[in-house]
Amino acid sequence: MNFAPSRAVQARTVTLAAALSVVLGTASGHADEVGDLKQRLDEQDQKIKILERKLELNEEAAKASAPSTPVIKASSKGFSIGSSDGANVFKLRGLLHFDGRRFNDDVTSETADTWILRRVRPTFEGTLNGTYDFKFVPDFAGGKTIIQDAYVVAKLKPWAHITAGKFKVPIGLERIQSASDIRFIERGLPTSLVPNRDLGVQLGGDLAGGTVSYSIGYFNGVSNGSSSDANAPSADVENDTKGDWAARVFVQPFANSDRFALRGLGFGIGATYVDSTGNATTTLLPSYKTPGQQNFFSFRTTTANSTGSFADGKRERISPQVYYSIGSFGVLAECARVSQEVSRIVGDATQHATLDDTAWQVQLAWFATGEEESFKGFTPLSTFSLDNRTWGAFEFVGRYHQLDVDDDAFTGGTNSFANPDTSASRARAWG
Repeated sequence: MNFAPSRAVQARTVTLAAALSVVLGTASGHADEVGDLKQRLDEQDQKIKILERKLELNEEAAKASAPSTPVIKASSKGFSIGSSDGANVFKLRGLLHFDGRRFNDDVTSETADTWILRRVRPTFEGTLNGTYDFKFVPDFAGGKTIIQDAYVVAKLKPWAHITAGKFKVPIGLERIQSASDIRFIERGLPTSLVPNRDLGVQLGGDLAGGTVSYSIGYFNGVSNGSSSDANAPSADVENDTKGDWAARVFVQPFANSDRFALRGLGFGIGATYVDSTGNATTTLLPSYKTPGQQNFFSFRTTTANSTGSFADGKRERISPQVYYSIGSFGVLAECARVSQEVSRIVGDATQHATLDDTAWQVQLAWFATGEEESFKGFTPLSTFSLDNRTWGAFEFVGRYHQLDVDDDAFTGGTNSFANPDTSASRARAWG
């Protein structure tokens, strides 16, 4: 049988097909419009990024071409000028020590009673590119000009600072302390046994969050208590065929601790080593001075009948040290020991011995006006001013120190390494 749809059914079918066609056409048109809109948005986004980059480049160029405003400062610590970002700084300051000396005895020469300019040191220092520190310090005291410091430090990492030039050999505790921070105008007797300034290269830095500092270096080599500007026959050059190895480690275990009473505690040890030989002209041996800078010990020198004493072999120095401060109270203590092989030719015979010299000191300090003691300087709570009726800082400091020369230096009568008639075997001092 055949069935034919009615006219009403056919009409509804035609109407549905037409509606479906319209819907599909509309959806297709919307999809095209969305695609076009997305493309236009992507193009606009790319243009915005290009404009932003151009603006960045223009700003960078403007900053590079615009002159940087320098930062100029003046304070009690000196004058400085630097770049606005602090990466480049130049500082100028100075140190002046004026001393009057009087000796109440019948032994010291009358010419030792005098006024002297002990230290006259302008200091030029700074930083380049935030990485390289430099320092240059001439000294015009004593009627002569010498270079105290002239060095550069490359601060590669907190634990890797490379220092090259002329600077303090890192051994003695008080020797490392700046001349502007020492409590007496002359350092204690242990500094007579450790090196002062020398030319060399050093690796050092801080470890364990700054609680441990270390340094190790190789230097030309100097006599006990001396600097390379006193080297013979030429100043600031190596005076033998071998240089000195030097090393130091210092620990402040509680520097970052909540235990306030222990934060100011630090202790360490320094040492040097060299194996070299001097001669009658370049002896490589020291002489020792009192705190008043009067000679109290020296080795025999060359005469018509015999040669003087001279270094002949190993020289080993070691210096344990400790510093502690809490509030207005501070203490510094250190000792030094030098083991030196020496020789002397008398006639056809050569005498040889190893001499051990030792020294130590203890220094106590207290600010009666309440300032905080510190190894590196201090800040007065007020300055001396009659107009303002302020009296500045008052500090009481006491020190005892001594140096002992090996008794073997005086054995052998006229054949001894040192003359007991003109040299003392021990010096003791308090201040």
